[in-house]
Amino acid sequence: MEKLTVVKVGGKIVEENDTLQHLLVDFLKIEGAKILVHGGGRLATKIAEQLGIESRMIDGRRITDADTLRVVTMVYAGLVNKKIVAGLQALGGNAIGLTGADMNVMRSEKRPITTIDYGFAGDVKEVNTAAFLLLLQNGYIPVLSPLTHDKKGNLLNTNADTIAAETAKALSKLFDVTLIYCFEKSGVLLNENDDNSVIPLINREIFDDYKKSGVIQGGMIPKLDNSFQAVDAGVRQVIITKASAIADNWGTVVTGNYSTNKAYSTTSAISET
Repeated sequence: MEKLTVVKVGGKIVEENDTLQHLLVDFLKIEGAKILVHGGGRLATKIAEQLGIESRMIDGRRITDADTLRVVTMVYAGLVNKKIVAGLQALGGNAIGLTGADMNVMRSEKRPITTIDYGFAGDVKEVNTAAFLLLLQNGYIPVLSPLTHDKKGNLLNTNADTIAAETAKALSKLFDVTLIYCFEKSGVLLNENDDNSVIPLINREIFDDYKKSGVIQGGMIPKLDNSFQAVDAGVRQVIITKASAIADNWGTVVTGNYSTNKAYSTTSAISET
């Protein structure tokens, strides 16, 4: 089965020229077919503030009202996506920038209101594997921004980690898939101030314990939730690592199994914004 690597990058990595350039060079070194999924939430928050629009986050997820949707569409599908595509093209990678609406690659539904109203946030319901296969087989590198659509003419803000996981899960039926989440840290850390305190492996039991104790919190919770779901659905491995290590498969490896052996414990905390 052909190898496919899905890389999700976020944070300041995509917002600073030097770190983005380094990331793109390393990304193109990955062998086999590849897909890049990006965020850009910090830049969206910054531009929203400049426009006088309040940004609200709950458990690492953005509340998307109508004004915020317009901002994230401009930032994600426009500025950040096209900057990445242009950077890959300059390095010889034939990239194509997409939202979920383009080629109907990803359909979602507006998240129902329960205890929290997330606004125009989308929950992924369908991935168009045929469209991805067409692009990949013809040598294109899809670059996905964190926006999907509902096939009713509406764009929906969708968590980039979820988009990466759903893409990896769907394509695991056709490829040998590795999913890599990369950001500024070397992996999931025991101590957010110590980049050498990487937890090399996390299973569900360790995750549950760390979440209860506050070691893992914020945006890292949905990232790990998505990681476990991806492994359960057939993705060969999920790696959480530093952007500069994506070609090395080094960092925190996520497995789906519970274990009676608790290898790590700490009271330190880590969070991602």
